[in-house]
Amino acid sequence: MSEHLRFKDHYNEARIFFRRAIIVAALIVALIVVLIARLYTLQVVEYETYVTQSDRNRVQVQPLPPTRGLIYGRRGELLAENRPSYTLSIVKEQVGSLESSLRLLRQLVDISDDELEDFYKRLKRPKRRRRPYEPIPLRYLLGEEEIAKIAVNEYRLKGVVVEAQLVRYYPQQDLFAHNVGYVGRINERELKSLTPEEYALYNGTDSIGKIGLEKQYERLLLGDVGYQQVETNARGRVLRVLERTDPTPGQNLQLFLDAQLQRKAYAALGGRRGAVVAMEIETGGVLAMVSAPSYDPNLFVTGISYKNYRALNESPDLPLFNRAIQGGYPPGSTLKPMLALGGLEAKIIDEHYSVRDPGFYQLEGEERKYRDWKKRGHGHRIALKQAVAQSCDVYYYDLAFRMGIDRMHDFGDKFGLGERTGVDIPSERSGLWPSRKWKRAVRGLPWFPGDSLNMGIGQGFVLTTPLQLASMTATLASKGVHRQPRLVKKVGEQELSDKATKAVEASEKNWSLVMESMEEVVHGQRGTAKSIARKANFRMAGKTGTAQVVGIAQDAEYDSEALAERQRDHALFVGYAPAENPKIAVAVIVENGEKSSLAAKVAREIFDEYLLHGQLDNVEVGR
Repeated sequence: MSEHLRFKDHYNEARIFFRRAIIVAALIVALIVVLIARLYTLQVVEYETYVTQSDRNRVQVQPLPPTRGLIYGRRGELLAENRPSYTLSIVKEQVGSLESSLRLLRQLVDISDDELEDFYKRLKRPKRRRRPYEPIPLRYLLGEEEIAKIAVNEYRLKGVVVEAQLVRYYPQQDLFAHNVGYVGRINERELKSLTPEEYALYNGTDSIGKIGLEKQYERLLLGDVGYQQVETNARGRVLRVLERTDPTPGQNLQLFLDAQLQRKAYAALGGRRGAVVAMEIETGGVLAMVSAPSYDPNLFVTGISYKNYRALNESPDLPLFNRAIQGGYPPGSTLKPMLALGGLEAKIIDEHYSVRDPGFYQLEGEERKYRDWKKRGHGHRIALKQAVAQSCDVYYYDLAFRMGIDRMHDFGDKFGLGERTGVDIPSERSGLWPSRKWKRAVRGLPWFPGDSLNMGIGQGFVLTTPLQLASMTATLASKGVHRQPRLVKKVGEQELSDKATKAVEASEKNWSLVMESMEEVVHGQRGTAKSIARKANFRMAGKTGTAQVVGIAQDAEYDSEALAERQRDHALFVGYAPAENPKIAVAVIVENGEKSSLAAKVAREIFDEYLLHGQLDNVEVGR
């Protein structure tokens, strides 16, 4: 022991200890300096950055979707409203394991493969098109039992939320589907077409107008999105609202369309395929626009199933097709009053001009016979009034040949044939009002006299939509004043003005002669629509028509029994009432209806509804 103490160097040990203490102290000081520097950086230099990040974890900006504007009928009937519904959504930034959450959710509620596929599509949208912490819809229209199951398992479903939303609903179901249209989920094609500024309008909603008025007036119906800043806990539950900017609701629309008249027109078709358009002559307002058969637009609002869509899309009756504005039909004899006016104005015919009608017409030097619908003809001599009332084809073959294609085309052009009417719903077709130039460009052939003859009875190349025929009839009834057809009467509190032009100039005598001839169609002893005049206490004017669907051989007769139902002639009628002071113009087509009197009876029911049950009242609807 003494040996050990003798060799111990206390001085050296003290020196080593002191050096080590200095080094440790230096390290401590250095660490303190680093800590202070870092603290300074966090608290002073980068204060704003980290406060912002902290607030992002604690404070979120949530979009507040606006309430979509309502759509009312003329009498104040609700045609499109918003109903509360519960939606199951997932906040991607808050969920733990997405796949585990989805598996659990599918055990709790019924989530179809189509719904899951749509969810993944929305999830994959670019970040610039999806806000952070924005709930992504997974399942719409949850039931009470499903909501309860999710609530019980909330502790296992981090990032899963059940939101109360307003969902579009169409209480009239199939009655206005083609006119009002419907909203549906925004698809990828529509998303790509939106600018970032436009996309911001859809924060908080994933629905957009797809067809009809919902699409045409999308921006007005949509409104403007609002925002709120909310404080949340670690599970994303909202603790309090810090700041709020209320959304601006969309504007309401009030239409000329009347549910009562629309329902009557739909019922009058009796389940047949066809279209009906009724217009208010004074304003151009469309009172009824029916395309039958129709469909329930509510199927599309939250996403239609593949099964239901296939059934609609593959139906031979084409329920998704809007016949009123897209159907191209040969107008048949419904053009005859208009062409008669053109012949009178061109001084090609007059009130007393007559033709011999043996049941056919032949061009000089040709063997082909252009046959009248009446096999033995209408009599020895037929003048204008009888030709209109009895729908004499031979008279109009002669008139068309004498007028020629150029005069016919120019005069029909004044009535808007071959052009879109400009009605305020999308996807309208223009029909076809042919000319020499058109045939040369499209068919590569010159115009032949026989083409004029076919055009003179509304056949050949001519195609019109029911809306065009109603507009043409309204122009005739108003003695040349053309008003653009429109469905919307008011936007919010602002009433829209009609667009009226004097499109057709004609002498008073010629107007009277043509309008009297149209009265003879209904009230004349041999008028083709005399059946609808029975027990009527008002006078009507109109014109019947039939349009061939398939061609008939030169020497063959039309045999209804030998043709399939869809190959039979279409039945048409155009008209207005009351004859002495026209208020309403109507165009009706019954596909494969054969007898024009069938279409005329539909028009009579509409006239009765409008004139006898009280003309439509102007009903004010609030926002």
